[in-house]
Amino acid sequence: MLDALLDPTGPDRPAVRVGADALTRDGLLEAAGRYAAALAATGPAPVAVHATATVETVAAVVGGLLAGVPVVPVPPDSGPVEREHVLRDSGAGAWVGPAELAPGLPVVAPARAAAGPAAYDPDAVALVLYTSGTTGLPKGVPHTGRGLAACLDGLADAWAWTPDDVLVHGLPVFHLHGLVLGLLGPLRVGSPLVHTVRPDPAAYASARGSVYFGVPTVWHRVARSPADAAALRSARLLVSGSAPLPVSTFEAVEALTGHAPLERYGMTETGITLATRADAVAQAGWVGTPVGPTETRVDDEGRLAVRGPSVFTGYLGRATPDLSEDGWFTTGDVAEVGPDGSHRIVGRESVDLIKTGGYRVGAGEVETVLLDHPDVEEAAVVGVPDDDLGQRIVAYVVGPGLAGRAGVDDELVALVADRLSAHKRPRRVVVVDALPRNAMGKVVKSELG
Repeated sequence: MLDALLDPTGPDRPAVRVGADALTRDGLLEAAGRYAAALAATGPAPVAVHATATVETVAAVVGGLLAGVPVVPVPPDSGPVEREHVLRDSGAGAWVGPAELAPGLPVVAPARAAAGPAAYDPDAVALVLYTSGTTGLPKGVPHTGRGLAACLDGLADAWAWTPDDVLVHGLPVFHLHGLVLGLLGPLRVGSPLVHTVRPDPAAYASARGSVYFGVPTVWHRVARSPADAAALRSARLLVSGSAPLPVSTFEAVEALTGHAPLERYGMTETGITLATRADAVAQAGWVGTPVGPTETRVDDEGRLAVRGPSVFTGYLGRATPDLSEDGWFTTGDVAEVGPDGSHRIVGRESVDLIKTGGYRVGAGEVETVLLDHPDVEEAAVVGVPDDDLGQRIVAYVVGPGLAGRAGVDDELVALVADRLSAHKRPRRVVVVDALPRNAMGKVVKSELG
């Protein structure tokens, strides 16, 4: 799993920099080895890690992997109910973090002497990641070393990612994007990581990397900072994920940096299964082709299912009705497939597929148009029950100067009707101060409408 990190011929240069702190390859192995030695004494139960953006978190996560102990990253902003649920549900037997946050669990501190890696079992659970909890308490998703390696090797191929690259990002290190892609990815490939702690455009510009990861909010901020965006012209790849990238942001970033952002798609349950390749023409709104040996299928209703080595084998301690016996996971997303095999995600079937007046409308495509309006910073579109239409389309928008502005409702409705079609226009526009979000930053649409 950590082949490049464990390669004794690897260069003695910074392997990981987090803010002002840096660890060389040998320094990381030493720090992680001390955690591995301490964890060897705690037994095989998972270790939960308070996953702050620090080199200590990096060392603890890598130490768990070296020790063969499953690692459970815990978001540092978790409330007590969610944190207690994750610790209990995962069966964590040890804790790396402030003692008061995990009463009853032994706190692991680095041992005095480092230990070498334990015997590696690629089919053993390496990480237990938790879903964002949009439909209830978060669910545990076990990932094996084999599955993680398949995901990362597929992305290394798709993006021509090599040890000569320098990855830059400031994403949280407790989920798939920031932890698996953003930390384990460069450690497996052998490319240095510069973590900016926060995804600030100025920090991105000063890092001088070759590959940059960000979520749409990050790229929106980059697009609003032309001087910082111009500094990214020397990069090789800009990658966007975790949510759809608005067309206007895509175009602005491309114009300012000279790079069309590469979009990709994945879930906590599947790893990254679709990605725009570095040698392909990036298209706004399209998330690319299957990664490595991943397979996809889309049924007549547009429901996307995936199968492959990075797809999980079931939730921790729970039934998984969306996973078939032959390994197909029904994602809950609605997708389209273009002539070249590239995929476009329309939205979530449960909340983003709106059936109105006999038409099927994807909330995502309406949101994308609304976000093209210069005064709209955020948008969420939902379907609410309607006696005549079945569901009517309602748009919630955030933006300075929208509240109380005469005619803004008609303006936004007309924008959608003109860009898309009349039946896709919102029947109501609601201006709000903020959209409801969960701990992962995802909009909770169940609280709208």
